[in-house]
Amino acid sequence: MTQHEYIFIAVSIILGLAITRLLNNAAMLLRGRDVINFHWSSAIWAFSIMLYILQLWWVGWSLRVLQEWQFTDFIVLVFGCSCLYGASGMALSEPGEEGLDMLRESQRWGRLSALFMLMYFFVGPYINIVKLDAPVLPSLIVPAIGIVLMALVISVPRFFRFWSVLFFIYSMSVLVLTV
Repeated sequence: MTQHEYIFIAVSIILGLAITRLLNNAAMLLRGRDVINFHWSSAIWAFSIMLYILQLWWVGWSLRVLQEWQFTDFIVLVFGCSCLYGASGMALSEPGEEGLDMLRESQRWGRLSALFMLMYFFVGPYINIVKLDAPVLPSLIVPAIGIVLMALVISVPRFFRFWSVLFFIYSMSVLVLTV
């Protein structure tokens, strides 16, 4: 077993749990659809988070060429996966007995989801610059855009509908650049 395979067992477990959490919350929302005021922006937000989970898993394959891994590298990857898990856990609220207004909940819990994503965006530059020897400027600019967007979601949640659309566009752009 290579170091990459060993490290990506932990990464895969955490990312698998993040996907499970997101899909479980989506299923619970579908089951409680009678008492839920659904909003499209919450679905777009959750879908964007799912894209990042899958993107990290996919990009992880390119790391197989690395021969030397340090404990710091492992911690950074686990931290990034944990941030995605936190973002996925807060992306969709669980329905309660009294019902759920998804837009209001997304404006509230979406801020915490955005905080986890903001922290996740610090992982990319480390991996790109330190491990993959990618050009510094693009490796800093692309995540900086995500950090600014997440800061806006956190500080001005009343525009969550708009931010969720921008987050989706940004997420698709990141996919095009990295996959």
